[in-house]
Amino acid sequence: MVVVVAGSSGLIGTALVAALRRDGTQVVRLVRRPAAAPDERRWDPARADLDPGIFDGVDAVVNLCGAGIGDKRWTGAYKQELRDSRITPTDVLSAAVARAGVPTLVNASGVHYYGDTGSRAVDESGPPGTGFLPTLCDDWEKATHTARDAGARVVLLRSAVVLAGAGGMLPQLKALFLLGLGGRLGNGRQYQPWISLDDEVGAIRHALTHPDVRGPLNAVGPAPVTNAEFTRALGRALRRPTPLFVPGIALRLAIGEFAEEAILHSPRALPGVLEETGYEFRHPTVGAALTAAVGR
Repeated sequence: MVVVVAGSSGLIGTALVAALRRDGTQVVRLVRRPAAAPDERRWDPARADLDPGIFDGVDAVVNLCGAGIGDKRWTGAYKQELRDSRITPTDVLSAAVARAGVPTLVNASGVHYYGDTGSRAVDESGPPGTGFLPTLCDDWEKATHTARDAGARVVLLRSAVVLAGAGGMLPQLKALFLLGLGGRLGNGRQYQPWISLDDEVGAIRHALTHPDVRGPLNAVGPAPVTNAEFTRALGRALRRPTPLFVPGIALRLAIGEFAEEAILHSPRALPGVLEETGYEFRHPTVGAALTAAVGR
């Protein structure tokens, strides 16, 4: 199998490329600087600059592009960057997949597609929610329609927060918890979707190798937890108490709109497609995922 990966230098992309190579897959990495290795090909999605020959003989494309939703405060300019960094590369890759007849496109999305569902569980059949993140995810997914309409099998990877020791949000939380500053966020009753890095990569590999998987796929752990439960589980993994809490109003004042949609909203998503198609989670509980991630 030959797989082209966009966004290969990030947390998920780095782990995915390594796993695919262990599987014996030939990987081609798209990079935005001059190519410096035999497996790299340069592209410039903002200018739709992409050599069509890159996709000759390719079996699948995996698109993981997108600026981090929590990397900066959500100013108008950064919200536009979040959109441009996702939708523009997806438009370019979707068109390239359609032109070259690549059979499969696995495209990143987010579990915040569903918005705030409270305590109501949702699987992949759930509709989009309201707000900036649900609209962003919906538009991001619609950018794959060119490939889908050309006959490609398109998988929309609606990912939760990925738990990993080397990147993402967990190292920052770990530092706070080790100082005894761990605690729930808001009232703690909001659901906090999660998935281990191993299972995030496993879900992508599953999507690549199972031709019956198409459309939305929730890349989330199978046992949903609230923020309070997540906080206690991380405290246990780090052997630290978690007596504190940060009021919702303080979060809103400190980090603005991001706090409301990405922290205090409650998308209680379930991995319906993964379970129905026989995926076996390496870390089926948040405790197992956190213990593996923090190295204890």
